[in-house]
Amino acid sequence: MRTEIPRAIVTLVCTMSVAAMAQQFPSKPIRMVVPFPPGGSVDTVARLIAPKMSETLGQSVVLDNRAGASSNIGMEAVARAAPDGYTLLINTVPIVANPALFPNITFNPQRDFAPISIAVDGASILFVHPSVPVKNVKELIGLAKARPGTLKFTSSGAGTLPHLATELLRYMTKIDLVHVPYKGGGPAMIALISGECDLSMQTLVSTGGYISSGRLRALAVTSKKRLDAIPAVPTIAESGVPGYEFNTWVGVLAPAATPPAIIKLLNEHAVRAARSPEVTERVTREGASVVASSPEAFKATITADTALWSKVIREMNIKAD
Repeated sequence: MRTEIPRAIVTLVCTMSVAAMAQQFPSKPIRMVVPFPPGGSVDTVARLIAPKMSETLGQSVVLDNRAGASSNIGMEAVARAAPDGYTLLINTVPIVANPALFPNITFNPQRDFAPISIAVDGASILFVHPSVPVKNVKELIGLAKARPGTLKFTSSGAGTLPHLATELLRYMTKIDLVHVPYKGGGPAMIALISGECDLSMQTLVSTGGYISSGRLRALAVTSKKRLDAIPAVPTIAESGVPGYEFNTWVGVLAPAATPPAIIKLLNEHAVRAARSPEVTERVTREGASVVASSPEAFKATITADTALWSKVIREMNIKAD
């Protein structure tokens, strides 16, 4: 005769097992997947917070750059990883934009990831190569309208923040620009600095030195207000495109079904890392700000931004190049 085990006992045993796992966590190094090549803004943030998390967790947080397919390769690797807290993802806009851009992807960002924390939030800067004969946004718009389909803008791939920030500008100004996607922020920056492309939206975190050296010309920032780090550079909204605003975040996630106790622990260490004096000073100097959110707040952001960008991508008929 088969004896049924009461559901309450099964639940209790499972709960005790998960609690024991959380108490022992972490017992080995943690892998943080960066779905872009080295050199971009997400990679820069990861290299700031990973060492700080390593210090407080007592285990190494090792970065794994898994670039390709507009970050879909790295995201899929994490979505399919064991939900034990030892594989994490750090990413930005593609989490909320790629479902609309790539209808055939095999994972769902809202279903397959457990948000841990938004580490930082910041604006981008509209840069042009010095060879482009414009000094401000109005002149850039005028040049683009005079030479439709000739000015090229770089991005880290379809759905990344440089792509969407520029598409929003294109949509609001009715200008015709050519999108040239690269496999990450580093290669996109090289293309812009070399003059291979004409303009790009990039964060100050990965471009500050190029402004001071004169290798790039900063026309405007995408935020609602000017950045304290570069107060002389106006906003796009005050430069002739009223209502334009584009901010972005960089956050850490785990595979769905990761035990809540482990998510809570990882959140505590991610928040501590982001709020450390060294990280706070660096990101503030680079024009960003520390957020260090809760998992719940991050989840709400993902839900809201997914709905927003699904609508924008559909109405603007943005395609993955």
